[in-house]
Amino acid sequence: MSDDISATLEPVLKKREIAYEQFSDLLLKLQIKPGQFLTQKQLAGITDMPLGAIRELIPRLEADGLIRTIPQRGLQVTHIDMDLIRNAFELRLVLELHAAREFTRKASDRQIASMRQTHEDILSTAGDQPSRVLLEHAQQTDWRFHEIMVDALNNEIISNIYRVNSIKVRLIRLSRSRIGAHDLKRVFSEHLRIISAMQARDEEQVVKALGDHISEARSRAFSD
Repeated sequence: MSDDISATLEPVLKKREIAYEQFSDLLLKLQIKPGQFLTQKQLAGITDMPLGAIRELIPRLEADGLIRTIPQRGLQVTHIDMDLIRNAFELRLVLELHAAREFTRKASDRQIASMRQTHEDILSTAGDQPSRVLLEHAQQTDWRFHEIMVDALNNEIISNIYRVNSIKVRLIRLSRSRIGAHDLKRVFSEHLRIISAMQARDEEQVVKALGDHISEARSRAFSD
């Protein structure tokens, strides 16, 4: 690809990426709601992006399963149902168990110890009534814990697939139950079991503890 063509495409690609991030952010803030119908013009208005960028964005959102085009009705945002929950969590298991095994082999002692310290600090600060700020920090730490393992594979294809699936998993969580005071200790205790197995470099125990953790999250999603 020539420099002139690259220079021409760069602004278009940048706008498309910004529009995708805007859409994802609004979806996870539930300002765009699962199952909602939108027109291209409405989507442009909500994301504050030009209509051209939205038209470029739609095929990617459809390919990622975040929207679908319904003839004569417009664009429908993905809705939460049993199939989505089952498929999203099954993909989590496939990707994360492999990533966790590799992370256990390759991560430095210092990196794993830092993960433990972060979790222990949050648990010790939480008490019986953690603040909203701490709960938000705990939620971000929860998500980042899993992302770190996947990103450590240094495989862009896997990371991109994981990111898209993570949007769906987070949407399931947000539409049903976000991490709260009642389950912060349980979730972080489960993470610490995984981290302890990592520190022991026990791959089988890491896979078992992480598999139990994801399966428990899936069961809660089905029952909520």
